[in-house]
Amino acid sequence: MRTIEAPDRTSYRRMTTDELRKGFVIDDLFVPGELNLCYTNVDRGIVGAAVPTTKALTLKGGREMACKEFCERREVGVINLGQTGTVTVDGTKYTLENRECLYIARGSKKVAFASARVKSPAAFYLVSYPAHAVYPTVKMQLKDANNRDLGSPEQSNVRTIHQYIRPGFTASCQLVMGFTELKGGSVWNSFPPHTHDRRTEIYCYFDLPKDGLVFHYLGEPDETRHVTLREKGIVLSPPWSIHCGVGTGSYTFVWAMGGENQEFDDMDACDLKKFR
Repeated sequence: MRTIEAPDRTSYRRMTTDELRKGFVIDDLFVPGELNLCYTNVDRGIVGAAVPTTKALTLKGGREMACKEFCERREVGVINLGQTGTVTVDGTKYTLENRECLYIARGSKKVAFASARVKSPAAFYLVSYPAHAVYPTVKMQLKDANNRDLGSPEQSNVRTIHQYIRPGFTASCQLVMGFTELKGGSVWNSFPPHTHDRRTEIYCYFDLPKDGLVFHYLGEPDETRHVTLREKGIVLSPPWSIHCGVGTGSYTFVWAMGGENQEFDDMDACDLKKFR
């Protein structure tokens, strides 16, 4: 497990492109045959990817967390971005198809990831935050999510938000998680942008067009910056930062939040007149 520290709201203003990428972007987690983790300073979130091939991959604790078992004091959300696979939690096996989700309870001891087929592996994307309460492990399909259609063709942002882990659907301590799917011809996400000082957010962009890019905007409204994201690229969003993007074609992204509250619509809209 490695550690990444997102810059503060003052220092990012003076950073080069390389420095911004080192502080906000994670683009090398999905490696066949490996389980890779990154510990961040955005509400102590951990981001990871497991791409099992010939053998199962086990989620383990580490010195960064000062625990033996990964879920000793943590909850985990998992979404499969690849082909069929299984997640085994303390002996119970959950089969996840593409875009299905699993919430893993705090206190779970053994978590292992496997693919149904070696040549077409699963690609498990996971986000974890500290948890102070225990909620049951739950598997979710799209029919179990809160599916919301938003946007308009005129604004190039027709999209469906699939909310998996949130109050009223799948209970958690502080993790809120799901994914947003843009329709063909739409390229903007989360625009007009917002911040939410009471929690952080992490994006993982996927299903981009071949050789496609997403230009992800961050920073404060009066001093914006951008970083480019490619397939399965991940970007951190501290509570003070905007988080929106535009792509070279339609795409999908997983969003995950953790922090002070779990109200999905608790957002502070930004005044576009102040954007620079």
